[in-house]
Amino acid sequence: MRKIEKLYEGKAKILYSTEEPGKLIQYFKDDATAFNARKKGTIKEKGILNNKISSRLFELLENEGIKTHFIERVSDRDMLVKRVEIIPIEVVIRNVAAGSLSQRMGIDEGANLKDTILEFYYKSDRLGDPMINEYHIKAFSLATEREIEFIKVMALKINRFLLRYFDNKGIRLIDFKLEFGRYDGEVLLADEITPDGCRLWDKESGERMDKDRFRRDMGKIEEAYLEVYERIMGVQ
Repeated sequence: MRKIEKLYEGKAKILYSTEEPGKLIQYFKDDATAFNARKKGTIKEKGILNNKISSRLFELLENEGIKTHFIERVSDRDMLVKRVEIIPIEVVIRNVAAGSLSQRMGIDEGANLKDTILEFYYKSDRLGDPMINEYHIKAFSLATEREIEFIKVMALKINRFLLRYFDNKGIRLIDFKLEFGRYDGEVLLADEITPDGCRLWDKESGERMDKDRFRRDMGKIEEAYLEVYERIMGVQ
């Protein structure tokens, strides 16, 4: 399978068409951004690690009965995926208070939540991905009521699996972002699951193992991504 035409370039990935209309190649970049791209940089070999991490997690989720856009990893930076119509909603699952939730609610990062929180954000770089609710989604026809309910059920199912999975790897899954897309009458998990879109803390030390190290100039960014990769792949 080869790349034909660049269709879209985002902050962390590029999508290319292929010889087959229903399949794309998703290329993972080393570019890093934060604060709605106001901060930009590069994390060496991030694209390689994220491609391998996301491929592995998609394979595991498929085994759990969660349908994804993933087909196969075809090279260090390239993933073959189904050509989905992305639903313009980012779904954020929060298990522990951190980031914008701590700021909005005035609570310390790391505070345990009584229940898991599911949030919706309108996927728009231009607008800064504003938070929305189900009324916005319905009013602006971003997704049908049936799709919303399906996405909520799937997102929470994914969370339950990933909580157990990361816990077994010595990692606390603090929060993470998901995206979904339409394909042949179904809604599939799409995009990626990587340290770019997850907050991952070491269970013992509490050390950050995700893009917060870039956002907050904490250093050892590449080492953190590599550590996540090695734990997921069982390299240690």
